[in-house]
Amino acid sequence: MSPSPPPALMTADDLMHLHIPDKHVELVRGLLVVREPPGYRHGEITARLIKALIDYTDAHDLGRVLAGDAGFTLATNPDTVRGPDVAFIRRERVPHPSPAGYAAFAPDLVVEVLSPRDRPGDTLAKVADWLSAGTRLVWVIDPERRLARAYRPDGSETLVTEDHPLDGEDVMPGFSRPLETFL
Repeated sequence: MSPSPPPALMTADDLMHLHIPDKHVELVRGLLVVREPPGYRHGEITARLIKALIDYTDAHDLGRVLAGDAGFTLATNPDTVRGPDVAFIRRERVPHPSPAGYAAFAPDLVVEVLSPRDRPGDTLAKVADWLSAGTRLVWVIDPERRLARAYRPDGSETLVTEDHPLDGEDVMPGFSRPLETFL
């Protein structure tokens, strides 16, 4: 019996024209990844983060905050398109006009809020994809454990407990809010 051929690789353009109702989809090295919606708690935490980040960003004219799993093409041939829970792009990098499809660059800050079905290896792979593509700061918020981790391109990582602040560092200067305000 001969081995079956590998699955055909998709492109970012293929993904843009694909419609799978009520699912979250990403493209990882040309392969489609489909996940269930993350749930109520995830949505509530994400909404609080988005409000705080937009309020701060607008008040200081720092750039744009994106939500709703906005897609970013992080690699090509094979294509990787990731959709973060929240993304921030510094003012000088905001594209004009806004792309109708996926942005062909990595945001400056990415926030991923874990849902109960997220697996640690998959989450770390996402973090690696973001950082490899040029994201300068990734926050992974773990509602179940009431903590977050901040990852940077230099390989450093900071553990943030609920009574300590999420800090925008040099990516979103001056932003600092206790993690517990989002949980």
